Amino acid sequence: MDSVLTITSFAFFTILVAVLTWVLTKETELNSNEGFFLAGRSLTFPFIAGSLLLTNLSTEQMVGLNGSAFISGLSVMAWEVVAVITLVLMALFFLPRFLRAGITTVPEYLRMRFDGPTELICSIIFLAAYAVILLPIILYTGARGLLDVLDLQKLLGLSPT
Repeated sequence: MDSVLTITSFAFFTILVAVLTWVLTKETELNSNEGFFLAGRSLTFPFIAGSLLLTNLSTEQMVGLNGSAFISGLSVMAWEVVAVITLVLMALFFLPRFLRAGITTVPEYLRMRFDGPTELICSIIFLAAYAVILLPIILYTGARGLLDVLDLQKLLGLSPT
């Protein structure tokens, strides 16, 4: 019974977030870089700060680093603690300059600074690195987290491996 309640509440909140997102963004203009990446420059500080923070969080940190910290101690968290300094520098110095210049992405900046082929090479490297390095880790740790949180093996009658 607890598993059914857990899955029901998970599904409810997932659908709630999807519906609220759609309702709040259905009028948003997404046909330009400024509309798509910068929300038409209409965001206030809490949204931008939250975006910077949440961009740095994923299941890799929530599952992987917590598990490593349990086994090895808190020394594995040093990378994420130092990342805060970088995020603050980005928010205070680089982000305002990029926004004033109308730059919305790193490849766009490279195109303005250098040329189109540099933008293309950077985009290919970013996409390949994300698909080959980061995405498999996030999908695996997310699946492990959902399996443990929702206790899907017990609910579906599967034996753990």
